[in-house]
Amino acid sequence: MTSKSTVAILGPGGVGGLLAALLSRAGHRVICLAREGTAEVLRRDGIQVRSGQFGDFGAAVEADKELREPVDACLIAVKHTTLDAALTRVPPAVLGDALVVPLLNGVEHPASLRTVYAPELVAPATIRVESTRVPAGAGEGVVIEHGSPFAEIDLAGAATVRPRLDALAAALTAAGVTTRVVDDEAASLWAKMAILAPAALLTTRYGVSIGEARTRYRAELEALVTEAAEVARACGAPADPVASLARYDLFPAAAKTSMHRDAEAGRALELDAIGGALLRAADRHGVPVPVAARLVRELGGVSG
Repeated sequence: MTSKSTVAILGPGGVGGLLAALLSRAGHRVICLAREGTAEVLRRDGIQVRSGQFGDFGAAVEADKELREPVDACLIAVKHTTLDAALTRVPPAVLGDALVVPLLNGVEHPASLRTVYAPELVAPATIRVESTRVPAGAGEGVVIEHGSPFAEIDLAGAATVRPRLDALAAALTAAGVTTRVVDDEAASLWAKMAILAPAALLTTRYGVSIGEARTRYRAELEALVTEAAEVARACGAPADPVASLARYDLFPAAAKTSMHRDAEAGRALELDAIGGALLRAADRHGVPVPVAARLVRELGGVSG
């Protein structure tokens, strides 16, 4: 990717909006795909980022309800709960041979995306960041608050598109998001899941921040981390419970998981994509996960 590359961002929320702004600031052409109201705000006022790591800055982007021209890459940053509807904004015939880079939580979405787009072009990524779209004042555009002292992406995909993955990783890194290309897609997805699932389930179940989860509910957190690590290892990921617990300490105490934020806002939860996927994998591999199963059940249960 060059400084004149064109990147589509499907879902300019907390994660997508941050990446859109950073890529735009780095000189790339960015097209955000969103509902008409959001697209209009983006076209008129752009994106405002508030970040301790990246500073406070504004970025201009293009925006539309639907992709209307080929791009170099399309980053998918919507929630699982809205994925099917959102994909109508990215017609396969228009997308052409662009890389499709889902940044969704969970482990099951790459398979479904490969039934819609060319399988070898779907390059799943995992992102480690705390970033949220917050209410904006008049004329502020879309406002993104980036709270974590890091933003990191692991990108995986077919060997046939490795040079393009390397170029995308270099572009993201140059924009400020430390990005590496990894060889094992499943291991990368499960390594993220082993960290995400315990925090998401625990903080949402008790309505607490990450700081409170790692102190007041430490015993349950440790049990969840152990369970998730065992499932991840059964699925081929070198999960490390000690490293996972240490990772939580890097987040500000007041940080919240995206699932907890969704619960607070009354939005649909990604419970099936996170908790459900964990339980289904545990069942396939015969790994007992009693604490995770209880929390998923108490949060409303998932499909089989």
